[in-house]
Amino acid sequence: MGFYSAVRKILVDGELLIERERELRVIVAAMLAKGHVIMEGVPGVAKTYTAKAVARLLDLEFKRVQMTPDLLPSDIVGYSIFDPKTGGFTVRRGPIFTNILLADEINRASPRTQSALLEAMQERQVTIEGETHRLPEPFMVIATMNPVEMEGVFPLPEAQLDRFLVRVEAGYTSHEGLVKILKRAEEIERAIEGLKPVASRSELLEEISRAAEVRVDDSIYDYAASIIEETRRHPAVRLGGSPRAGIALVRVAKSLAYMEGRGYVIPDDVKEACKPVLSHRLILKPEYEVQGLSVSRVIEDVLSRVKVPAP
Repeated sequence: MGFYSAVRKILVDGELLIERERELRVIVAAMLAKGHVIMEGVPGVAKTYTAKAVARLLDLEFKRVQMTPDLLPSDIVGYSIFDPKTGGFTVRRGPIFTNILLADEINRASPRTQSALLEAMQERQVTIEGETHRLPEPFMVIATMNPVEMEGVFPLPEAQLDRFLVRVEAGYTSHEGLVKILKRAEEIERAIEGLKPVASRSELLEEISRAAEVRVDDSIYDYAASIIEETRRHPAVRLGGSPRAGIALVRVAKSLAYMEGRGYVIPDDVKEACKPVLSHRLILKPEYEVQGLSVSRVIEDVLSRVKVPAP
């Protein structure tokens, strides 16, 4: 797939996003699947840079909103204001009218503001003073989230987290990666600001349409369904994958197959999609969380239990 190869060459091979290939791959897969991304990690691990770099290379409009406890839904969606010159009301559109919206530290916003944003993500439209406004295409929200143990956060309820197609955890780089960042920090910042598009918006929309046409064999559907059902049977899981999780798993697998230049999905695509799709949807039983068991380990265990379909 042409544009992903170009994006990867510039950002990964060019070391503008150091040790962030996995995050980049998940973001592009989610974009092709017309989904939204939640990135979890401590501040300062290049979450904003990653989103901005993707937007610049794909010629997409990019806006960033710093989520705070006093932020109102109208600050994101927009509002009507009285115009004394015309004697009527004029709609002032909020930052949500863009192609890529970075909702920075979404769990610092109040539940009311979180809900307004997630409703727009689901419906791809907003209502201002009774008037419906469609959001542009493509439209994608990349929300960053601080770990819930940090102060001053409002954890997203599971039902709202489920609206995000994928979750990616942005961790610290290796020692070698950190040394590269320290040496080239100013150079990297200038390079990202000066990035030129490698694909137009219309070309991206065509790629999204083609990714949706990737073929999925019945055996792959059965494999994905078996994985979802196994998450419900796992002894450590209190809440397993829903039908929406299964749909997301197939959609992301199709995008990953398309990114590899294939017109069909293989089991490895489903396996790769499992962690980003399921990691924010599975809820473990408290006694297993206390023991230090992670959702990532559970997903690995689930995959080991489900029979892989024959080629």
